[in-house]
Amino acid sequence: MMPKPKKYLLRYMPLFEEDVASVKNYISEKLQNPSAALALISALEKAILQRLSAPLAFEAYPSIRQRKHNYYRIYVKNYTVFYVVIDNVMEIRRFLYSSRDMDKLL
Repeated sequence: MMPKPKKYLLRYMPLFEEDVASVKNYISEKLQNPSAALALISALEKAILQRLSAPLAFEAYPSIRQRKHNYYRIYVKNYTVFYVVIDNVMEIRRFLYSSRDMDKLL
């Protein structure tokens, strides 16, 4: 008999939510493109939910800092989602523009 696949819970951290709000506002208001902002948010949600079925099946992010939990990445358009897995929880921590210096921000 095959073992049951592990179920993961999803937790969004406040800093991630701030990152998303900031990006959404920038695209909607500064760039005056609310439809692009909504499309990005939709793609973001879809990518996170797809990853939830197997969050550890991907390469860990090679951080320069010593960490208790490995960071993992999901690429969404020009942005990167960073998350960790703690027991059965996929904890979404950051949503950053991919060209930024990630080591300084994580």
